[in-house]
Order: sequence, then C-alpha cells, then structure tokens
Amino acid sequence: MRLNDVLLCLTTRGNDYQRQQAADAERAAQSLGVKLTIIDADNDAINQSQMLLQAIQTKGKRPEAIIFEPVSGTGLPHVARAAVDAGISWVILNRELSYLTELRPASTCFVFGFGSNHNEIGRIQAAQLNALVPDGGEVLLIEGPSDNLAAKQRTDGFLEKKPFKISVKHLKGKWSEDSGFQAISSWLRLSTSHQTNVRAVIAQNDDMAMGARKAFEEVSSSAEREKWLKTPFIGVDGLPSTGQAWVKSGKLTATVLVPPNSGAALKALAEAVGGGARPPQYTFTSPQSIPEISKLVTLASR
Repeated sequence: MRLNDVLLCLTTRGNDYQRQQAADAERAAQSLGVKLTIIDADNDAINQSQMLLQAIQTKGKRPEAIIFEPVSGTGLPHVARAAVDAGISWVILNRELSYLTELRPASTCFVFGFGSNHNEIGRIQAAQLNALVPDGGEVLLIEGPSDNLAAKQRTDGFLEKKPFKISVKHLKGKWSEDSGFQAISSWLRLSTSHQTNVRAVIAQNDDMAMGARKAFEEVSSSAEREKWLKTPFIGVDGLPSTGQAWVKSGKLTATVLVPPNSGAALKALAEAVGGGARPPQYTFTSPQSIPEISKLVTLASR
C-alpha cells in the first residue's frame, strides 16, 4: 500500500513558521508522490474544528490522513475521534496530547504526534536571557494565545529556568507580527511603562519579536527610542530567511531554531502506510539556540 491523499491543516498563514510548515510538507509530498491539500484555520479553533469535520464527513472525498497543528490547547479530541472512526489517520503537529494514548490502541489507522519540545524552547530562552542579562532586572515576555498549549509550555519552561533576579511582565500576542506590535503599543500607553527599566524583550516567536521592535521604532522621543532599540530582542523559530537573518542583521539578538516538522511527519506516515515501522506515539524535534549561549555570554560582556 501507499499513501495517496493527505489534508494538512495549519493554524494560520500569518506567520513565517506556519508558511515554512506548508513549504516543508509540499516538498515531502512531491518527493513521495502524495496529493497534499493545505488549509489554514486563521487562528480560530472553532473554524478549524468545522473545516476538519467537513473534510471527515464528506463521503467520497475524504482524505486518507489528516495532519494538523491545533489552534486550541485541547487539540480537538472529538474531531480526532470522528477521523479515526472514519478510518482516517490522525497526525498532530507540535502538541503532545493525552488523548493519543486512548485512540492509538483502538484504531486500525495511524495516530501519532510529531513536534517540538516547547518546554525546552522556553528553557533555552531563559538560558539566553541569563547570558544577556546576568545581573537581572525586568523583562517583557510576549506570549502566544492563552488557550494555546505550545505557548503555555514555552512559558512554563521559561519560568522554570529563568534567573531568580529576573522580574517578568507578561503580554499577550497571537503569533503574528501585528500582534507583537499591538502588545507593545498597548504597554507603552501605560504611564508606568516609561519609568520601567526593561532589560530585554522576549517573544515566543520571531514575528512577534519583530512586531515588538517596530512598536519601539515608532516611539516619538529619539532618546527614548534609541534606548529601547538597544534592548535585546529574543524570538523563536529561527528560520534561515527570517529569524536567522534578523539575528545576523542585528534586529534580533537571539532566536531559538525550531525545525519545521510537517515534512518529517508526512514521511513517517507514508513509511507506516507502506508497511514500515509504526511511528511512536510522539516524536520530538530538537530546538537550539541561535547564536550559541557561549556567544551570547561574550556579546553581553562587551
């Protein structure tokens, strides 16, 4: 047997990591000869649920497998059950969800997860911060949506390892550059913000970090603007054309490389369908600091 028809549902096309997920899956599908349809939920969990249920319930046009990155922290367990009951393989990206344990033994199709260790991403950001701001102080943390499990796990990992001398002000974003811009713009409108000595700005992806930087670039006072723009900006995703390029240009101080995993998940699924090894319940990819922590220590000492 071979895998023929797969539906990939992403959270959005509004950030670079999700666009890279789409490109990664397209390359894998082309190499495997798999028909791949890509949709996105526009960061709306209800919309994602409805789109996937429609695909599952449309007889004669059902995909053989659904690979998706959940918008919500729950990962749509009712939709997962509907897919498995219809004989559709179910692959989750970037969420380690407990319901996989229940679905896997009962299904004749393939059910597994593939993704990033979000707690470790947060720990790496804490290590980057410790290298850059060894004497402590107040930092701004721009998180993903409140109901997003990846965002929560990145925060948990960060708080677990952050230096005790660091005080954190939590701001909310939606993974997009505009949401990072809006988070900082709103914070700057607070009278207390201009008396705060912020030592670093940490965002849970590179797009929000760049949005934050753009908000500071629009500060009217040139002296205050210059002060903000000397602040370290730290992101996550670290893709070559964006995060890594922004670090090289100095727009970001550091990022965390999170390799796209949609292509690897598709290849693992195709191998299993073809009679190969059944994928484990969850496979982690390995994030890494860019630049290396030792180089950030050297940068801070200057």
